[in-house]
Parts: sequence; structure tokens; C-alpha cells
Amino acid sequence: MATIGSMKGGRYIAESAAACGIDHVFFVDAVLRRALVEMEAVGIRRVLTHSEKAAAYMADGYSRTARRPALCMAQSVGAANLAAGLQDAWLGQSSVVALTGRKLPIEQYRNAYQEIPHEPLFSAVTKMTARVDESAQLPILLRQAFRVATTGRPGPAHLDIAGMTGDATAAADCPVAALPERWFARVPAFRPPGDPEMLAVAAAAIDAAHRPVLMVGAGAMVAGAEAAVVALAERLAAPVVAALDAKAVMVEDHPLNGGIVGTYSRSCANRIVAEADLVLFLGCDTGDQVTNNWTLPTPGVAVVQVDPDPVELGRSYPGTIGLQADVRAGVRQLAAAVTARADRAWAGRAAALVAEWRAGTADALRADTTPIRPERLCAELTRALPEDAVLVADTGYSSQWSGTLVALRSRHQRYLRAAGSLGWGFPGAMGAKCAAPDRPVVCFTGDGGFMYHMAELETARRHGIDTVTIVNNNGCLAQGARSIEAAYEGRNGNKDEIYVFRPTDFAGIARSMDCFGVRVEKAGDFADAFAAALAAGRPAVIDVATDPAARAPPGWTPQ
Repeated sequence: MATIGSMKGGRYIAESAAACGIDHVFFVDAVLRRALVEMEAVGIRRVLTHSEKAAAYMADGYSRTARRPALCMAQSVGAANLAAGLQDAWLGQSSVVALTGRKLPIEQYRNAYQEIPHEPLFSAVTKMTARVDESAQLPILLRQAFRVATTGRPGPAHLDIAGMTGDATAAADCPVAALPERWFARVPAFRPPGDPEMLAVAAAAIDAAHRPVLMVGAGAMVAGAEAAVVALAERLAAPVVAALDAKAVMVEDHPLNGGIVGTYSRSCANRIVAEADLVLFLGCDTGDQVTNNWTLPTPGVAVVQVDPDPVELGRSYPGTIGLQADVRAGVRQLAAAVTARADRAWAGRAAALVAEWRAGTADALRADTTPIRPERLCAELTRALPEDAVLVADTGYSSQWSGTLVALRSRHQRYLRAAGSLGWGFPGAMGAKCAAPDRPVVCFTGDGGFMYHMAELETARRHGIDTVTIVNNNGCLAQGARSIEAAYEGRNGNKDEIYVFRPTDFAGIARSMDCFGVRVEKAGDFADAFAAALAAGRPAVIDVATDPAARAPPGWTPQ
């Protein structure tokens, strides 16, 4: 632990961020300007964004990609917007530390300009929110924020710093203080193993099962448990199904890969879980999306769950055998404790279900229609995606199309998706590119999602954040079309008013902002457009004209 003498608060913030491995900060002015000056001196790149939500999304994408903490900041007036942007980091288990300014204590409760209480805004989307009322608190609470964000089940932490811009504290002297320890520069900071007694109970249940399946979620990816999951699956000859957040846990052509499970899913994955007699939730929540509205697993199926957060263990399924542990450590323990299996019958059954699903999607992947079918777009992206690419998907249909139909062929490819907020994809991809500047970063979003934050093209161009953004441009919010059409059944009216946009030339918008932009209207032209975008040497937008009538299939549900 490095101890430092008295220094200004701004310098302490900069030194602490650098000690935690942070090399970018995402912010909207005006906030902690003295700290920003000191950050330049310690080698931290300052990324000024056009909205507080985009700053939070960039920090989220940065942390998920780098697997280390990230930093975002906003002044008092923008605090509410920054808090809204932390929802995805909270749901995605992302170690984002958010700093906001707050009017001085003497100005509180007196109608200070644009001031509202910040704690209620942040308490729902952070593991910790605390007020820094004087400079002596800053070293104590900033170290705590990084510790909280990177330990246990990772998640955001927030400090509300005295002064509308926080500079009242940043300009003051800090007492002798300690910088955050080096292990808080990684996520997770600690890797506790599971209790031996619960491990034995879990291993016995797994050994007694005939058709176990591994259901993998975001927590496994945060823990870097990919190799451990594959090893356990191979030892058990058990299929692996994944939440969208864990799509990259196993390469596409692995014989045990059952695909994406839940509501945004492949039918084969849901069918595999429906036939299982034991489900291992590995760093995976048991919410409605991954369980297809709690229809999977079916009633009476045994459940084993590995998670660092004890609150998650047994949350949805009574009788759950819970192993509280770092996901990678817990999965390795299970692999050492269970009996290896030679019987491949269950694996063969799962592979047959996957093969059936592939046969059922083959025609859509080859469709040569105008407008382009999104299934064909995904097939083209599969062929073009570099083997070390990071693919970042927006929520809704963007994650459903890309998650189920873009095949990851290399274990070096990564996949990140919005934890829920439409519009996250593009700024999330920018944060990912900041964390991985030498890797191709590709954003898959829709026209509705891209419109949220397309002003950040200017930010990307200004900072040389050269992402490639594919806009699935169907001129509408297509995911809602089914329910809108059902609501209008038997009635006349203007249903388009609810979900249809005016035609928009996103390639032209990109070019007007000195970025690369190209329009693709024929599937056969995508490969050349993608290659040109990668080689452009500037942020790139590929505007793909797709079929507004295309609908992703609903999740397969047991009868």
C-alpha cells in the first residue's frame, strides 16, 4: 500500500485513478477541473462527452472490456443524468466509479441553483453512495469506492463531492493518505473459494444427475471463467447454454455449445434446459429473461448455483444448492470434485437439438432479398468479423439478432451487450475501444438505438476512437410491432405513429461529422463495406437497409 503525504484533492483523485489502472476518464464539463488537470499529468486521457448518460455508458464498456475499474464524472446539475446511465453498469456487474459535484453543506436545503438530493438517485444503481463533505474524507471514501466496486459481485460506486463541480474539495489539502491497493486495479479484486461442505453437496447432486446443463451468465464473464466453464462442461460431457452476456463463453463450433437461452434465444437452448434434470447456474442470475419467464428449468429440476453474492443463491428456486464463491474459483472447484463422464448420450441429444435449429435457420441466413433480412446481415458479419474483435450489441432486437445468429468462431472474440438500456451500444463500444485500442470494436445497433447518442460520433472523431458501427436500419422500433399490431386488431388507425421513424441517412450523418459512412442495400455488398470501414482510420458507420417486417422468433416455451 503506497502512502503519500499531504496533497491537493485533485491530485489525490488523479493518483488514485492511475493506481487502479485507469487510463481514460469519461465526463461532462464542468466537474473536478483541478483533478482533470492532474489526470493529464499522470497519463489519463480525458474524454469529454456530449451527455452524462453517454459518459456512464462509455465507462461501463471500458470496465467490461478491460476487466478493471472505470471512472465517469459529472457536476451537480448533471448528476441525475449520470445516475440514469449507471443502470446498465449496475445490471451488468460493471466496476464503474462515478464522481459528482454537490453544493456545499452551507448551501444545501436553501434552493441552491438546480440542486436536488443525489443519494436517492444513485442508491438504486450502485453498491455504495457516499458524501464527501470535507477533504479529509476523500482518501478514505475514494479508496472505499474502488474496493466496493471491484469486490464480491462487482458493481458501481458513487461519491458526491462538495462543491457544485467538486473543486471545493479538489482544491483543498488532503491529509496524509494511502492510495488504493494494486489489487483494486483488477476485477474481481479477490477470488474466494466455496465452502467445502457445500461443494461436496453440489458435487454429489451433479454426479447423481443424468442430464446436467451449465447455464452461464454475466458473472462468469466478469470473473474470466470461460476456460474453467469449458473444462467443467467437458468433464461432465454436459451442454452449455448462455445468457446473452455470456455468449463468448464458448466458441460456436464447440460440440457442447447449446446456444443462447431464455427469451432472446435459440430454440435449441431452451429445449436443452427443458430436458435437463439438473441446471448449474454459473455466475448467472435467475431472472425472467434467462429463464424464459421462469418456465426453465421445469418444476422439480435440481438447481446448483455458483455466485459471489449470497443474496443471489436460491433467489428464484427453493432447494437451490448454493456455492458462494468467485465464479472462476467455484467452477474450478466443481471440476475437481465431480466424476468425469464417458457417456456422451446426453451431449449427443443436445447436439441433435442444435443441429435441428441450424437446419431451421439456414434459409434465412442465405436469403438474398431487398431490403436485407437481418438474419443475412448476421451471416455476413459472422464471415467478416476479425478473430480478435469485440462485438458490442445494443439491447432489444440488436442483441437478439446478433446474440443468436452471429457466430463467434475464435476464443479471442468478445461479445458485450446492453444490460437493458436502448442506446447503450454505441457509447458502450466507444468505451470498449478505449480499453482495447489495438482490437477491432464493432457495434451492432438499430436506427432507434443509434439515434440516442449519435452525437458522440464527434467525440469519437475528436479522440480517434475508431469503432465500426453497423446500423440495422429498418426505419422503426420493430421489436414492438407484434404487440402494437395485436392492440390494433379489428381497429382502424395510424399504428405507424407509435413505432415508425422518418427515413434517415446515417452514412451521410457520419460523413458530415468527418467520419466514414457507407450505405449498404444489397447483402453481397456488406463484406466490401465492412473491410473499408475497418481500414478507414476514423470512426465508421455502415448504414444497412433492412426489412422492417422482419421479426425475431419468441423464446421457445415448454408446453
